[in-house]
Amino acid sequence: MNTIAAPTFEWLQLAPVLTVLLAGCLGILFEALAPRRWRFLAQVVLFEFALALAFVFLALSWTQPKNSLGLMAMGSISLDGPSYLMWAALLVFGFLSLLVFAERDLNHGATSFAASAASVPGSPAEAEAIAARHEHSEVFPLALFSLTGMMVFCAANDLLTAFVALEVMSLPLYLLSGMARRRRLLSQEAALKYFLLGALSSAFFLFGMALVYGFSGSFELSGINDAISDPVYGRGLLYTGMGFLGVGLLFKIGAVPFHNWVPDVYVGAPTPVTGFMAICTKLAAVGAVLRVFYVAFGAERWAWQPLLAVIAVVTMAVGVVVALTQTDMKRLLAYSSISHAGFILVAVVGATAGVTGQMNSFGAVLFYLVAYGFATVAAFAIVTMVRDQAGEVHAISRWAGLGRTNPLLAGIFALLMLSFAGIPLTGGFIGKWAVFSAAWRGGYSWLVIAAVALSLVAAYVYLRVIVLMFFAEPVDGVIVGRASGLTWVPVGLGAIASAYLGLFPGPLLDLVLSASTFLR
Repeated sequence: MNTIAAPTFEWLQLAPVLTVLLAGCLGILFEALAPRRWRFLAQVVLFEFALALAFVFLALSWTQPKNSLGLMAMGSISLDGPSYLMWAALLVFGFLSLLVFAERDLNHGATSFAASAASVPGSPAEAEAIAARHEHSEVFPLALFSLTGMMVFCAANDLLTAFVALEVMSLPLYLLSGMARRRRLLSQEAALKYFLLGALSSAFFLFGMALVYGFSGSFELSGINDAISDPVYGRGLLYTGMGFLGVGLLFKIGAVPFHNWVPDVYVGAPTPVTGFMAICTKLAAVGAVLRVFYVAFGAERWAWQPLLAVIAVVTMAVGVVVALTQTDMKRLLAYSSISHAGFILVAVVGATAGVTGQMNSFGAVLFYLVAYGFATVAAFAIVTMVRDQAGEVHAISRWAGLGRTNPLLAGIFALLMLSFAGIPLTGGFIGKWAVFSAAWRGGYSWLVIAAVALSLVAAYVYLRVIVLMFFAEPVDGVIVGRASGLTWVPVGLGAIASAYLGLFPGPLLDLVLSASTFLR
């Protein structure tokens, strides 16, 4: 008689993901059962405790090398060095982003989210909700559910798990993007665009899965790699499926030509949500790109690397050139995000196995994402603080003279701009050096030369903001709002990390180098 083996589940190794998921579920229960006046505080305490506990579980699992690496959850999750590093980064950046979600002092006791997102903007129902001081505290469980999807997405060992994680990651973000307290119509438009284009990219990803399965007969990444090495059918299905999967993944990164959603969504979404998406979504998507293309399609890298190299150059060029013309701060940061996606793809294209004592491409990408992440979370937190009577000030021209009226905040923002530009003695410089040197060793010297040239152009984008803040006359009516520690913590940590990683990058470089090998 045939026996069926009982399913196995590695509780400690998967505890970080389960903790975040359980916290999201408890948050929904709080919304249903807790008195209205206690919901917000309960949600804030819950996410702080849950993310801290998840990080503790992650550290405990990571320090047990005998049992911490391998395929988990019956082969659905691949826990390796990159998985642990990405999970740690997602927990840190998720925690910092959610602190900005909880900020109330800037809006006179209200958050950045609409009092009644389901009401028609400007309607009596919305006015009644504002007068009653209603607020959407369910934004916290929504963000926790999205964070759960991100953690699974970058560690998925098969395409089915990756697709489910992609949807769990994306659906809450569609809702969060349409919940801005001010400029509601713009926020709802951003949410609709994000939903429609996101659904289209998911369809591409799903169709690509089907085609790759038709070629390989497997959804597992290692099974696909084995089928490529010993094919049964022609490679037409493989190349077509690879292309569709690439569309779905590059959309989430914001690479050209799948970038059109980025500026509109970044501008329309509540600024705390924009900061959350700008780093956490990109980090999870880059992790998935590395895993899918190098674990599943590594044997066909000669077929997709040249195309991805072209996409990297075009992405850098579009992001940098269009950023030169921007007059809105959030839109400038959106095109900056697009250009950084191109710089990350430089290392993805030229990925090598690495040489002892040198930075390999996977480690370079991880370092770049960490340095970029701290600066990004801090930058969008600062955007929430520069205000006038109508709310946040997004027009770049109205940031003039900020260095005279608030030298501390302007100085921190200038440091972040220098890190984005890759100026020496900042984390951004070390990140760019890492990805450029890794790609050079991978044989893509022409791509590195193009990236360096575009980095020089990009420097002007950020330096003009610094010049405007410190060498122009202040604008009447623009102030820096009195934010609580909930906003100052990510701002301060972002500034410290940007400076520290530029001066003392060794510890993080050693860490990412020692834990940057994917399981196959």
